[in-house]
Amino acid sequence: MKYIVCKEPGNFEMGEKAAPIRKNGEALLQIRKVGICGTDLHAYAGNQAFFSYPRILGHELASEVLEIDSNPKGISKGDKVVVIPYINCGQCVACLAGKTNCCTQMKVLGVHTDGGMQEQITVPVELLIPAERLSYEEMAIVEPLAIGAHALRRAKVSSDETIVVLGCGPIGIGIIKLALVDGVRVIAIDRNQQRLDYAKNIGANEVVLADGQAIDNVSQLTNGDMATAVFDATGHRAALESGPRYMAHGGRFVLVGLSKDELSFSHPYIHAKEATLMCSRNATMEDFEKVIALLTKGQFPTGSFITHTVKLSEMIEHFDTWLDINNNVIKATVDF
Repeated sequence: MKYIVCKEPGNFEMGEKAAPIRKNGEALLQIRKVGICGTDLHAYAGNQAFFSYPRILGHELASEVLEIDSNPKGISKGDKVVVIPYINCGQCVACLAGKTNCCTQMKVLGVHTDGGMQEQITVPVELLIPAERLSYEEMAIVEPLAIGAHALRRAKVSSDETIVVLGCGPIGIGIIKLALVDGVRVIAIDRNQQRLDYAKNIGANEVVLADGQAIDNVSQLTNGDMATAVFDATGHRAALESGPRYMAHGGRFVLVGLSKDELSFSHPYIHAKEATLMCSRNATMEDFEKVIALLTKGQFPTGSFITHTVKLSEMIEHFDTWLDINNNVIKATVDF
């Protein structure tokens, strides 16, 4: 079977190898579509945290079951399934508390272990979710949307709030749209006008260019109160460190994007606001199920969200272009 491996930063290679053999408790899957996310882009660029090479990327997976044993989920050969790509131990302090998304022994497909940029893959059955009513396009964006759903749930955002979302890439767009569906007022911030235009087109109440006036503009839009919750979906140090400036007194700052840098905050400033700083990592089954329900109802603009699609044989030659924000890339996907 064909696969693509990232041998080192800036270097992909396509190869062929034998199909995997599943173990007890696993399913053998045929990959139908893979979404490209920020993790993949950062891994290729050489600035992804918790990463080692060589690595087969890919954790946003739309797949079909080739082999599976009888199981409590009732999943059978031929079924379409979404993969939760977070392999957890089930026994650590986090897992026992229901926080499988931040397991102490976490192995994410495509990051800590080889992912889905290959024609077939084996996955523990407990990580599969039936998705018969979704298209392959919808299946491939469940995971990034689930990250947004988890961040909103972690922050306990309610419909009477105004939130700021820093970054209108795939994760930011997911947070924006999911919040809007729940009736939340959303102010989207980005340095790229085309991404701001897209955020506005999908319903963002206000959009603000990330320039020297951004904080003042948010202040004006909120009558000086600022946002009760701020979500960073960029992972960039400057954006992360500026986050508390958009936050109301008594507010929450949610770090969704991942940075390799050390961060610096003025303690008197965040203390005066009695700020809550929280990180949001990955997602849980509950978040995946919420997103699948939303997609089933047609409440997310999948067609415009997926902007670029190529075949597996064409991925290597196109990947560099997805790094360029000027190419209007929101979500790229690879077909098998």
